[in-house]
Amino acid sequence: MAERIVRFRVRTILGVLGLVIAVWALLRIVSIARHVIIWFLIAVFLALAINPLVEWLQRRGVRSRGLASASAFLLVLLTLALISALFIPTLVRNVNNFADAVPGYVDDITAGKGRLGFLETKYHVVEKVREQVKEGGARRLLGLSGAAVAITKGVINIVVGVVTVAFLTFFMLLEGPQWIERLFGLLPPESQPRWRKVGHDIYRTVGGYVTGNLVISLIAGTLTTLVLLLMGVPYAVALGLVVAILDLIPLAGATIAAIIIAAVAFLHSIVAGIVAVVFFIVYQQVENHLLQPLVYGRTVQLSPLAVLVAVLVGAEIAGVLGALAAIPVAGAIQVIVVDYLRARRERAIETPAAG
Repeated sequence: MAERIVRFRVRTILGVLGLVIAVWALLRIVSIARHVIIWFLIAVFLALAINPLVEWLQRRGVRSRGLASASAFLLVLLTLALISALFIPTLVRNVNNFADAVPGYVDDITAGKGRLGFLETKYHVVEKVREQVKEGGARRLLGLSGAAVAITKGVINIVVGVVTVAFLTFFMLLEGPQWIERLFGLLPPESQPRWRKVGHDIYRTVGGYVTGNLVISLIAGTLTTLVLLLMGVPYAVALGLVVAILDLIPLAGATIAAIIIAAVAFLHSIVAGIVAVVFFIVYQQVENHLLQPLVYGRTVQLSPLAVLVAVLVGAEIAGVLGALAAIPVAGAIQVIVVDYLRARRERAIETPAAG
């Protein structure tokens, strides 16, 4: 039996090695610059959400793209400032009231009384906490300065991130169309119409999802706040903010928010807890069957299985931000795949006809 010898050319080996090195370098750069990449992606989504307002201003007579971008950006900032002026004082008051109430909750747990007393009588939480503090208290105390430094760095990173994202968003609004045109200009003239259509479909999908998700989350947070205020549940505004933020996360966010709010409502009163549970059940049906189809329209057409897989993969890659970006990214990939399949079908039809 003759042996078969497989020979590889030096150029092939060098090409594979070069590809491996390039992939490793790319992954390394992504790992080092992940914060910058995250800021860039956030700015992209914000620019997509604000761009419809820019285009609306241009259609209403603001001819200059720069003036329309600046006006839209300032309108968004003023809206956020107005909401903050109305919202932050109440939020701070809620947080302060909660901080003042914490000692009372701790006393109830320690004494085994009140609505939280079962944590001590059934699970002996106080004794377990004391054991943990006794065993690791000194070590944790020595690590306090390190924690303080980490918190300080975190605050600085947040401030730098907010400023950077704001500038990136504005310049994307200002120069985005020019950069898109330059990219299209690099393509052969005969293929430009096809890719322009693909780009428009991706923009419609991603922009529609981002805007729709923000609107639906705002509705969820506002309605939750109103229900909690009507039931007299404390910290209603802060809890509404929690719902608005968590509702941004696909699939699991609304469920997590419902569990948290229902637990707090039950601590206030049994009636408030029941009302909160009923509200979330009803609201989820309204959101799933009315708000999402109405707000998203035909921008994001993904099956539930595709949504679940996209969210799981996104969360594994980039945590919460990955889960938030998963659906628009999956929608963009779907647009590209659909266009590829359509083009292949057209070529298959044309080939026999030509023969």
